[in-house]
Amino acid sequence: MPRVADHDQRRAQIARAFQRLLAAEGFAGVSFSRVATEAGISVGLIQHYFAGKDALLHFAYEDATRRMGERVRIRVRDGEAARLPIAEVLLDSLVELLPLDEERDVEYRVRQGLQAQALHHAGLAEVARQSGGAILDYVTKAVQDGVERGEVEPGVDAVLAARTILATVQGLADQVALSGADAFSARDALRPVIAAVFTGHR
Repeated sequence: MPRVADHDQRRAQIARAFQRLLAAEGFAGVSFSRVATEAGISVGLIQHYFAGKDALLHFAYEDATRRMGERVRIRVRDGEAARLPIAEVLLDSLVELLPLDEERDVEYRVRQGLQAQALHHAGLAEVARQSGGAILDYVTKAVQDGVERGEVEPGVDAVLAARTILATVQGLADQVALSGADAFSARDALRPVIAAVFTGHR
């Protein structure tokens, strides 16, 4: 077990160094030698864990989306434990996708950078589809649950509503990254979009 843990920790250490460089300088500025310096290890050690840049790229993308997904799951768990309305749980969880602190800003820049690469990289494109599909499924399920709980009117197209909400989240993420909007203004902008779908009462 310790060997597996050490292996996973080392891969995560390398991926985080890669992510920091990608967020700060863009994809063109990243190389194994730069990642090695950032991580405080040798190039040979990186090559031991990753066969090439594509493998590191793939893992770094998965790592960023996994951490984002874990934060969303925690928000959902806490909201359900507190018996909050679905609309409030959804708002709290989707705010986790916005670059409102250093960790989320790095993740946002990593996702944007790697999604651009995914247009020409089949492996990354598949990770992007899985990640995007998972968050779309989550929001769609929230809308469907809202119908059952009386928070959403019957007959609402759950997938269309989810896509509309997520399009707003993406636009807000871009605005936050470029203009430095704060958490309160981002929540205030997202709340009425969710409220337009969740028009009923708990």
